[in-house]
Amino acid sequence: MTASDRVLLFDVMGTLVHEPFFSVVPAFFGMSLDELLAAKHPRSWQAFERGEITEADYFAAFFRDGRPIDGEGLRRAIFDAWRWLPGMQAVLTELARSGQRIHALSNYPVWYRALDARLGMSPALTWSFVSCETGVAKPDPAAFLGPARALGVTPERCVLVDDQPANIDAARRCGMDAIAAVSAADVRAKLAERDLLGSTRR
Repeated sequence: MTASDRVLLFDVMGTLVHEPFFSVVPAFFGMSLDELLAAKHPRSWQAFERGEITEADYFAAFFRDGRPIDGEGLRRAIFDAWRWLPGMQAVLTELARSGQRIHALSNYPVWYRALDARLGMSPALTWSFVSCETGVAKPDPAAFLGPARALGVTPERCVLVDDQPANIDAARRCGMDAIAAVSAADVRAKLAERDLLGSTRR
């Protein structure tokens, strides 16, 4: 199988972009991460990610006890914290320049549009498979098999890059190749091993 036969599926948050939830969101509420995890609603974020509820619904159900929050302030704090993870913009840019087909496979709500506008991730990355649009989130097998089917390729022709072990394992069970996003240098090395990035592709 040659490099041109394969399709790259990139996770976004925690893989390409800094994930604000673990530091920025607890700080916004003046809580520790453990306190936030204990107090937040256990399912509202996942429903928001899958497009099942609106942003207003998400803010109304942020905490399990239904206490009101400053939704606009929370949104602003999260948006302001978005930034490329070190080295990942260069990896994505080089892949795009080499002619690779790169699609987002991301668990994220409609905020992905603001993320793209802020960081300028497209056209290098096509926002093809975002959970709020597909209604399916990783690690559900349908989150991997659906994109392969939509792209007209077998799962074996797909390479997932993701920072979550559960997603890596699920993708592999579906027949996909998968790369754990530990760092830009590690991702670059693993892509080069597959002849997807590096001197042979320039």
